Amino acid sequence: MAHPSVVGDEIWWEESRPEEDGRTTVMHRGADGALTELLGPQWDAGTRVHEYGGCSYLPVPGRDGQDATRHGIVFSNRGDQRLYLLEKDAAAPVPLTPEPEHPGALRYADLALGPDGQSIVCVRESHPAPGEATQNPDDRRPVRSIVSLPLTGRAADDPAAVAELVSGADFYASPVPAPDGRHLAWICWNHPRMPWDGTELRVGSLDAAAGAVTDAYTLKGGVSESVLSPTWRDESTILFLTDWSGWWNLYEIGLTGPAIALYPAEEEFTHGFFLGLRPYRRLDDGHLVALHGHTDLTPGVYDPATAEFTPLDTGLDTWFTLASDGATVVGLAAGHRTPQSLVRLDVGTGRTEVLRRSRDDLPGADHLPAPRHTTVSGRYGGTVHATVYAPANPDAAAEGPAPYVVWVHGGPVGKAMGALDLAKAYFTSRGIGVVDVNHGGSLGFGRAYRERLQGQWGVVDVEDATAVARALVEEGTADPERLAVRGGSAGGLTTLLALCGDTFACGTSSWGVTDLLRLAAETHDFESRYLDGLVGPLPGYAAAYRERSPINRVEDLAVPVLILQGTDDPVVPPSQARALAASLAERSIRHALLEFEGEGHGLRSPDNQQRALEAELAFYGEVFGFTPPDVEPIALVTEYTGENAGTEAGEEQRVPEASDAAESEEAPEPGEPGGRSETDLVAEPLPPLDGHGAAEGERAEEQQTRRA
Repeated sequence: MAHPSVVGDEIWWEESRPEEDGRTTVMHRGADGALTELLGPQWDAGTRVHEYGGCSYLPVPGRDGQDATRHGIVFSNRGDQRLYLLEKDAAAPVPLTPEPEHPGALRYADLALGPDGQSIVCVRESHPAPGEATQNPDDRRPVRSIVSLPLTGRAADDPAAVAELVSGADFYASPVPAPDGRHLAWICWNHPRMPWDGTELRVGSLDAAAGAVTDAYTLKGGVSESVLSPTWRDESTILFLTDWSGWWNLYEIGLTGPAIALYPAEEEFTHGFFLGLRPYRRLDDGHLVALHGHTDLTPGVYDPATAEFTPLDTGLDTWFTLASDGATVVGLAAGHRTPQSLVRLDVGTGRTEVLRRSRDDLPGADHLPAPRHTTVSGRYGGTVHATVYAPANPDAAAEGPAPYVVWVHGGPVGKAMGALDLAKAYFTSRGIGVVDVNHGGSLGFGRAYRERLQGQWGVVDVEDATAVARALVEEGTADPERLAVRGGSAGGLTTLLALCGDTFACGTSSWGVTDLLRLAAETHDFESRYLDGLVGPLPGYAAAYRERSPINRVEDLAVPVLILQGTDDPVVPPSQARALAASLAERSIRHALLEFEGEGHGLRSPDNQQRALEAELAFYGEVFGFTPPDVEPIALVTEYTGENAGTEAGEEQRVPEASDAAESEEAPEPGEPGGRSETDLVAEPLPPLDGHGAAEGERAEEQQTRRA
């Protein structure tokens, strides 16, 4: 489940359907508790703005002349990316936006109800036609703006009915009209920054009738300050989050004057950036209910009269998002033995009422591991955060240190949380411990910790993952001969580089990044300058890109590798996995390449998710010396007979320009519900930054020369 909304006694939320190829529907819970699936199987709710999407729907009141309490929904349909209106009790949705010139050319996200109640204000993303010739590479990039469109449906046939309110920045998020409709606030930023690096909170005068915003100016933010999630307190005061102090804390600011910190704390009040993320809500009595903490956030209540913040003990360790109409508060939350649940929260007592669970068929609690949060000292003395999950099975016992697998999250600016994850329990119930590493660069520990990864991706993350494994060995928890490391996408790069050391006996890379130069050249626009900060700007840092690319480090790798890959992955296409397998075979390194037909950057099919987990368990059994019951053995080979997507010898690996990213014609959907692997299916509204595009291409001349 994801992105709840509430109006009175009615609640809506997104819900994925893995058994239906991962499609997402919108659910409704009525005042009587009845559940209704609003979208039939021909509809798939999802937006691809910024490629990762976010919240894809918005409850809206009835149109002109109808009962304003009869709420329908506006939603983005994944297939064509148009907005549709489904009115209450209507037979079918009707389009609100014009049909684009080519599929997915016009995309919409971060929907807000216009001040008149009869329009939508949102972010629009316009993509050029695939293959369209242009002399200016910038013309190949998507163009983003904030627009307004009527709920009458007039814009479906008349594109001129879509009014462009704000334009000129590379990226936009969180457009919110003031309660009196006189102003509009929003977040924007430009390349090469990412939204957790630096954004601006801007405001302008809104003339809804004329479809225009004028006299816009910046209230807060800049190149080294991340401002997120604006909300109007009243018609002239804006609440927001900023990491100006080094932590994302709550602030407020008037239309003029300085910003005021509401509750300074060395905690984060957000999970980071994600379109539609709502980590705090304003109540009608002026109080704020807000999530706070480090990696795992829990709710508390801020009292503006006393400036006190009171944490709430809800019994749930991990809260993902909040929704409120000013009186009723709902949220998505989980515990380490409680599945993700939609709950109603009593902000006075902290009591919760479970309205829906993501699943009911849980194993016994004694088969579920309990998280143990710890810190270790990194290579250069820096603190590294980790969560340890010891093996848990009441029917089996073992003496001595256990085998352990270090899990590396995607991102790399992401984080691992402590909510129930049955993929972890799959391994811990079979005697294999798991340790989640929140390496330098991870979210949840302030800006300084995030910036440890600046210029150091492929270095700090690898050192931190290795340090955690060695710390478990030193304390007697982990067997030094049975250590593994695994990660997906960005975590796959960390995994493969960590295997070049002498700590791990094997590793699993799931759709992992293998070539940073290709990543910089061919990723989608949102991340096209990401590596400027993580590694360094090109072409000056080309040598670092090569040195930190696993495809160029195979000669340093001497342990077995399991490679999982979707055949339709537009982020890290199968050619990269095949090239890696071919390189391993050339050095007679035992490995297995499992390709999943029709899958993209992550696994949508439950059957494929199960197959991947069982293959990984069999892989560890093969390397660690045990035979898992009821799991098909895996064959590790030292030869490669599949398609080799590498370059011919002598072909030069080109150092890309930053503008090359505009040439990417297809982009991934890893952040969308159902579009991730089983290991990520907590449905948290986080920045799912485990998609780092690297399109199909040739391998480096340097690698061929080394082999020769």
